[in-house]
Amino acid sequence: MHKVRTEFPKNFLWGGATAANQIEGAYLEGGKGLSTSDMAAYKDPYGEGRVNNFTFNVSSEELEKYLLNPEKYNFPKRRGIDFYHRYKEDIRLFAEMGFKVFRLSISWARIFPTGLEDEPNEEGLKFYDDVFDELKKYNIEPLVTMSHYEMPIELTKRYNGWMSRELIPLFIKYTTAIMERYKDKVKYWIPFNEMNMNLNSIYTGAGVLEDKVTNVIQAAYQTSHHQFLAQAMTISNGRKISKDFKFGCMINAIESYAATSKPEDQLASLKAGQINLFYPDVQVRGYYPSYMIRYFKENNINIVQQEGDNEILKNGTSDYVAFSYYMTHMTEHREDMRDIAGRLDSPLKNPNLEISEWDWPIDPIGFRIVLNKLYDRYQIPLWPVENGLGAHDKVVDGKIHDDYRIDYLRKHISAMADAIEDGVEIIGYTTWGCIDLVSCGTSQMSKRYGFIYVDQDDHGNGTLDRIRKDSFYWYKKVIESNGEKLI
Repeated sequence: MHKVRTEFPKNFLWGGATAANQIEGAYLEGGKGLSTSDMAAYKDPYGEGRVNNFTFNVSSEELEKYLLNPEKYNFPKRRGIDFYHRYKEDIRLFAEMGFKVFRLSISWARIFPTGLEDEPNEEGLKFYDDVFDELKKYNIEPLVTMSHYEMPIELTKRYNGWMSRELIPLFIKYTTAIMERYKDKVKYWIPFNEMNMNLNSIYTGAGVLEDKVTNVIQAAYQTSHHQFLAQAMTISNGRKISKDFKFGCMINAIESYAATSKPEDQLASLKAGQINLFYPDVQVRGYYPSYMIRYFKENNINIVQQEGDNEILKNGTSDYVAFSYYMTHMTEHREDMRDIAGRLDSPLKNPNLEISEWDWPIDPIGFRIVLNKLYDRYQIPLWPVENGLGAHDKVVDGKIHDDYRIDYLRKHISAMADAIEDGVEIIGYTTWGCIDLVSCGTSQMSKRYGFIYVDQDDHGNGTLDRIRKDSFYWYKKVIESNGEKLI
């Protein structure tokens, strides 16, 4: 019989996760070109009376204004937290916590500034060489996302991003360059971050200007098809470059509970779950699932494919399933269910759950459910690569007492331990925003996730000093004890 684990494996990879566009800054240094994330202008979330004022999308009109008069706007992701110049200090702090792994992404525009160059930018390649060397000094394994919500803005202007199949060879050129360069420094790769978030913002996930497409849902799935192909081809190429490479697909995993026991609500929950799992179904199994055929038909979606696409998908499947987990949703049978399914910010809230400051339901048991469902479905290793609580932190006498974050993480890590005892195979765990960074959805600094406080506000004011929060010392004990000391 299969032996059930009752504790975290000895080689469990504890660590934290970030993204280049949210931490690096230096947006035009080292030969880097402008990226789509450099166009995410800050919008005061309190101006409209709510915290979740998402800045995901950019219209063609906004893009033109941003390019013509950038000095008129606040672009937090252009400055990040200056990791570009402070990476040694930050990695030293990660090492102090005992990190076994650090998830980071590579900026495509730092390697190919417009995406169209024949040769990669050596200065950009050298920067990541230096980062990987610094991680190795502390025996920290890098987990690298190749495309994390950014791409050269020139590819949006010229091709409307991943709407065009022309991006596939350009992406392959980029991924081949970084795999060749870092084949002796990087083992774990994720080609695309949260590809299912194309359903929330095709600008953020696929570099598409929404006002330039006629059917947004159709466009979301067409761009996803092109990314499926690019990922599969990257994996096939990578396995030729190094037999040690391991590739993961990645989704934002949102479990959908039926609002009632009515069969109609139960079916709606099933359908919402299928939309979420459509992405790993393709990336792990290597083909489009049959349930999507009816969905495409009923929603007038026609995916343009070419001969040979099916073979490409079949030959480039993933080795593990990586995912982010922040919340669960409620689902009920209603007319707008198609528009709600797969959404990050659902209007349906579970009355049985606590809600965060940013209106996100907090559900540790849901984490265990997701881990079990994913493992039952795919039977390959899982890797929660994002999990955490965004909150307002206050500095009091030079200290940050973030018991609320410790409580959140303790409950989720405990749920993960339960999943391991259930028999789920998990490679590691990387909390999101292990150091405070610029929020993806709102471009805020005030929405903080980190164990390390960064002295900077939403408008870029501050010293950028790093301060250890109470959670820093707590997580250090968690790692030292391999998950045994959660108190």
